[in-house]
Amino acid sequence: MAIVRPFAAIRPAEDKAKDVCAPPYDVVKRDEAKEIALRSEASYMHIARAEVDLDEGIDPYDQKVYDKARDNLQSFISKGILKQEERPKLYIYEEVFEGRPQMGIVACVSVEEYDKAIIKKHEFTRKDKEDDRVRHFMTCGANTEPVMLTYMDTANIKEYIKEYAASNKPTYDFEYDGVIHRLWVIEDDKVSDEIVKRFEDIDYLYVADGHHRSAAASRVAKEMRTKDSTGDEEFNYFMATIYPHDEMYIMEYNRLLKDLKGMEAEEFLSAVKEAGFEVSPIEMGRRVSEPQTYVFNLEGRWYEVKARKEIIPEDFLDALDANVLQNKILHPILGIQDPRTDKRIDFIGGIHGIEGVAKKVESKEFTLGIIMRPVKMEEIMNIADLNEVMPPKSTWFEPKLGSGLFLHKL
Repeated sequence: MAIVRPFAAIRPAEDKAKDVCAPPYDVVKRDEAKEIALRSEASYMHIARAEVDLDEGIDPYDQKVYDKARDNLQSFISKGILKQEERPKLYIYEEVFEGRPQMGIVACVSVEEYDKAIIKKHEFTRKDKEDDRVRHFMTCGANTEPVMLTYMDTANIKEYIKEYAASNKPTYDFEYDGVIHRLWVIEDDKVSDEIVKRFEDIDYLYVADGHHRSAAASRVAKEMRTKDSTGDEEFNYFMATIYPHDEMYIMEYNRLLKDLKGMEAEEFLSAVKEAGFEVSPIEMGRRVSEPQTYVFNLEGRWYEVKARKEIIPEDFLDALDANVLQNKILHPILGIQDPRTDKRIDFIGGIHGIEGVAKKVESKEFTLGIIMRPVKMEEIMNIADLNEVMPPKSTWFEPKLGSGLFLHKL
């Protein structure tokens, strides 16, 4: 069963929601965070990335940054920019991106279920990034951003919440950065109880986005527990937005290579052919829909590159597009042993489009751009069910959750 639990959210005052809303802490660079924070004194960026309010040279992991985040949070509450609910509630949160609606529940979920893999993950985490979120949560005394979870809807939860939303006016309804955000506060406890009950029939939840936040929440709970803890304390739960799997929108996560390991373009393409790929020139870049197929931008020219059947592994994990690319081209031909750490490879989210890849190559900063096929949500869930992990930089979820619209006090 999947435990979801109402919580007394700290959230923006109704007339402040658009001013507060910001991108998640980890999708903007420092200068971008500074620019966003300068637009509004109420921007959540002052809490999520509090270094924007300190000296330019400060290390973003300095304790002063976390202390500033706590102070800014307290200031937002004292000024009425943020307020805390008087009692626990569930929330419906809808995002509309490029005409595609995505509606889910905002609730707290169980750290114990995360630790027992009832809430399943599909990515490795880095300790330094976990440490960052642990310190942010502990210093602020709250889960400061939600995790994005998904589930296979076998309990008609989606239809139930859509019916509620259709007959009730949203508390927030605004557009920020091209995404419409709507929030319904469920005041009727009978409706919340029914949603909780229906989630009990869901076997598993899956982390879509927010693996470091999930891992940090688990560590925070362990740090805060004492011999007198009952298990019912708020720190034993963490905040999540939970969407049905068929409404999740995943874009490709494309690759950029700085060099060809000393090879000329034609020599590299010949090596790719010898490795078992069909290489065909094409007039312009395009998105990819077929498995084990890629579109290359090599020195400004476009090619379709498709793995021949005989080189595609039978193992489901090995046959993932990113693994075929890594194991058949990036490692043996270009010498990229670990894409997580190698400085010769970079990644660019599908939100930047084909043009984003082309511009990076045109700038001469990179020699080769590789357009990937978007991963399907079912593939991610299959990997998680096998207790395996996806290759690094496999998924780019859109839209991103609006940051600052809910906090969960520990």
